[in-house]
Amino acid sequence: MTTRVRGGKYVVQGGVTLRGAVNISGAKNHALAAMCAALLTDEDVILTNVPYISDVDSLGELLVSLGVVVDRLPGGSVRLNASRVNVFEAPTELISENRASFQVMGPLLARHGFASSAPPGGDVIGQRPIDVHLAGFEAMGATITRDGERFVSRAPQAGLTGTRVFMDYPSVSGTQNVMMAATLAHGRTTIVNAATEPEVQELAVLLNAMGARITGIGSQMLEVEGVSRLHGATGRVMPDRIETGTWAIAAVMTGGDLVLRDAPLGVLDALVHKLRATGAHVEESEGGLRVTAGGPIRAVSFQALPYPGLATDLHAPFAALLTQANGVSIIHERVFDNRMLYVSELRKMGAEIVSTGSSAIVSGPTLLHGTRVRALDVRAGAAVLLAAIVAQGTTIIDDVYHLDRGYEHLDEKLRALGVELERL
Repeated sequence: MTTRVRGGKYVVQGGVTLRGAVNISGAKNHALAAMCAALLTDEDVILTNVPYISDVDSLGELLVSLGVVVDRLPGGSVRLNASRVNVFEAPTELISENRASFQVMGPLLARHGFASSAPPGGDVIGQRPIDVHLAGFEAMGATITRDGERFVSRAPQAGLTGTRVFMDYPSVSGTQNVMMAATLAHGRTTIVNAATEPEVQELAVLLNAMGARITGIGSQMLEVEGVSRLHGATGRVMPDRIETGTWAIAAVMTGGDLVLRDAPLGVLDALVHKLRATGAHVEESEGGLRVTAGGPIRAVSFQALPYPGLATDLHAPFAALLTQANGVSIIHERVFDNRMLYVSELRKMGAEIVSTGSSAIVSGPTLLHGTRVRALDVRAGAAVLLAAIVAQGTTIIDDVYHLDRGYEHLDEKLRALGVELERL
């Protein structure tokens, strides 16, 4: 695993039209959950197409602290072996770095009967309560207590018992955590109102390859028949639909033409629909997607929704695009209550955006100008970066370590497309 560096800044020269091809990396949210799944077995789990991003590095360090062997292999693969796990309390300084780290709780609880963790960290994009995780564990018979800031979960001596679990809302990480715990529970667990995101589906596929018995994949009713043990397996991390969306938006916003190799076409319906509504041309090409600007950008309105709706992680980048659209666009955020952090930064660059609660009104087109802004979270960082590419003059973006968390080799990919960018 690599060393993660906080801080950092990009110096971006604007006024660039993006043309060329981009290789889409493995999906962050799939890779992180799959790494946690390795805790469910004492055999090797090998993951291919794992992105080189800092969230993967921080989770790898957390797993190592628990006793997992984590080896980076050539070609973007990672081997994990949890046969010697002897620590069941996740270190607070590591658990606080990204939200996916809380997903060690379910596997540890199911296989070892005990798990302890502080609340997870990650982006400050609103309330993402872990109640659905803990309620799921409790429904299966676990006892949840507090020890200072830490949540302590203990299974009965006989282990977890399958039951019917209702999710208060379709939390992606909550569904993944409870599903992993249920794989080793006695009997059948039914998860009602489960998240249906592709990353949840792909985790279920990996778990089944490890010997789990999960049906209803892709629906809001997941059925998990518990087994006595899981074995090792090899799985490929799916291409990142959020990275795909970010590049697709960048192509339209800059009046460009990009081929997105290995883009996961089957899970991009909402994005493709909205991009075409702006006037863009979107078509299959070279085993992926080709996105071409279609002239003046039309204003559109959208809601950020759970899958199969337009992903909340694309809200901020899409808002940046709409600063260049002709007319007024209205955005409604239906997933996180503080997704609007990007608004103040884009306004520094000249964008006309008004935020009211969980909605934003974007008027365009506006001439953006270079200035000093911050990447306040992963996706807000992507929004200001896209704005910097089309802005007049030089933009300095502080705290780009947030972008490192979700985008692999981002500065290299941008330079290959002609963006003049320096990292300090």
